[in-house]
Amino acid sequence: MAEYDISQKLIPYMDRHLAFPVLAHLSELSLFPEEDVRFAQYELARGTNMVDFTLDLFQQLYPDQDPPPELAQKRDDAVQTNQRLQTEAQVVLDVIEREEVAQALRQDKMQNLNYLKEHYNLTLEHISALYTFGQFQYTYGNYSGAADYLYHFRILSTDADLNLSAHWGKLACDILSGNWDTALEELNSLREAIDSRTNSTTSNPIPTPSSESALAQLQSRTWLLHWSLFVYFNHAQGRTLLLETFLSPAYLNTIQTSCPWILRYLAAAAIVTRKAASAASGRAKHALKEIVRIIQMEEYQYKDPVTQFLRELYVEFDFEAAQKSLAIAERVTENDFFLVDLKQDFLDNARYLISEAYCRIHQKIDIDDLSARLNLSQEEGEKWIVNLIRDMRMGADAKIDLEKNVIHINRPPAPLYQTVIEKTRGLAFRTQALGAAMSRRAAGETIETGEEGKAKGKGRRTGGPPQTSSGPANAPPTAAVVTAEA
Repeated sequence: MAEYDISQKLIPYMDRHLAFPVLAHLSELSLFPEEDVRFAQYELARGTNMVDFTLDLFQQLYPDQDPPPELAQKRDDAVQTNQRLQTEAQVVLDVIEREEVAQALRQDKMQNLNYLKEHYNLTLEHISALYTFGQFQYTYGNYSGAADYLYHFRILSTDADLNLSAHWGKLACDILSGNWDTALEELNSLREAIDSRTNSTTSNPIPTPSSESALAQLQSRTWLLHWSLFVYFNHAQGRTLLLETFLSPAYLNTIQTSCPWILRYLAAAAIVTRKAASAASGRAKHALKEIVRIIQMEEYQYKDPVTQFLRELYVEFDFEAAQKSLAIAERVTENDFFLVDLKQDFLDNARYLISEAYCRIHQKIDIDDLSARLNLSQEEGEKWIVNLIRDMRMGADAKIDLEKNVIHINRPPAPLYQTVIEKTRGLAFRTQALGAAMSRRAAGETIETGEEGKAKGKGRRTGGPPQTSSGPANAPPTAAVVTAEA
């Protein structure tokens, strides 16, 4: 199963602290040699200030060797640095934690800075001490403490780059602390900041994204997709929110351009939420159909048993191949860090999809045959099919013949008026779009035809910048907490 592990694709887009849980999960499996995984943990830990953790890993790797002397020196330096930075940050905290200061602060950050400078002689350099100490606490492994300092810094600071960096650090702290509700709020806030970020350094009074800022935005979105997996696969509503985010044009473009392996999690989320799709909103209702189209389009870049299961079921309609892919996909979910806790939900919903598709194209179904396709015993298959008929609300159209052990499904043809409604459903929208195009042409604007648009967009994805040779290790340029550790 090692060939289906994508940890080596995910980790380059993660902060080293976020990679520790992924490697810890791999160490519990037998996919890779234990020494290789432990060495990877050690190499990551060496770049942090978690000296004790690094020493433990070194002793596990080299039990007969003495620890390097630089680790002991690093511990002493870290203790001294921690004391110095804490003293500098405490000067700011002593002021902003006063009741009269808290009441005097307003939404306007410039006004707050002027107030603090006038009454307490605190400048932006003093406030930056909160960021520096929060960053150091993060490297120390004190994630809850780092989150507090970064939060206070972001409230007061007017530095856009450091504020965005504090966003990344705060999100990582919330993830590693397991505060999923707070992490979801931070994730949404960071997403808005990335999506609205433009090249504000230009002299143009109306800033427009340059090619450089567009590339930085693509890289930031790529990192955000990987970090969001921690939130979406642990939050109660995470799978539905994942579909709504990942299927938005900007992030779908990012997946197709930079990280097609994220399709595994997009497909898994669509499968897991299938039964609840009727209660979902927006894209989640039509997610499965759209994801199958994307999987088919991107098959040349990436495929695995999870994505192949959907392709074989809805494109090839090959139930035997889908059954084999599901058996392998079950083992993939057992080994995947993000999907392991959803294994049973994934399996149940995947069987539901097979049964649903099978029942929709057959009028006479052999119960034993369908049970075998679902990898279930005869008794389990009978119970499953009864529940399926109830869930699909086919009670009046489905009859079970116990003597012949078959199910008869009678579907009346769709009414003619319903067919007409389906055919004309999009006419109003297309008419409106045509009218708008005619108005723009009458006003003298240039309207691109379909062939012109194709010619201009040839060789590129749907509106996104091309991927450069900078590689997956390029972190968001403003994520100082990340780049200090990566």
